[in-house]
Amino acid sequence: MSKLVHIDIDDSGLPTPTPEIEQERKVAIFDLLEDNSFAVPREDVPEGPYRLHLAIRERRLVFDVATEAEEKAAEFHLSLGPFKQVVKDYFQICESYFDAVKKLPPSQIEAIDMARRGIHNEGARVLQERLEGKAEVDIDTARRLFTLICVLHFGG
Repeated sequence: MSKLVHIDIDDSGLPTPTPEIEQERKVAIFDLLEDNSFAVPREDVPEGPYRLHLAIRERRLVFDVATEAEEKAAEFHLSLGPFKQVVKDYFQICESYFDAVKKLPPSQIEAIDMARRGIHNEGARVLQERLEGKAEVDIDTARRLFTLICVLHFGG
């Protein structure tokens, strides 16, 4: 089974997330566990389902993958550099979106939301590229993982 059944985020040392960030995180984890596609394309790796521990260590994004029985399956580290601009853009548009929801008409909220989704898709695409050869994820899984990366990257 090529899927994730547990996700743990190491947010130690990060500021307490805002309520909006915490909600995004909860929704992303819930949605990921409901429906995802995650495979490690190496022959020497035990088959899933998998547990994923996400962390930032030494300015690198760490994917620590274990089997459901907590047997080490893989660990890979990704540079945060390729994510920096898209994460920054995503947080700026999210801030605009959260402000818009409070005071703008639906047509303007919809326009901001479309831009937000476009940036989010770009982040998912970058993640899929960075995971190439390490893990195979579909676009929906990449989108939800990108949300979690944003939470870790900016720390709330």
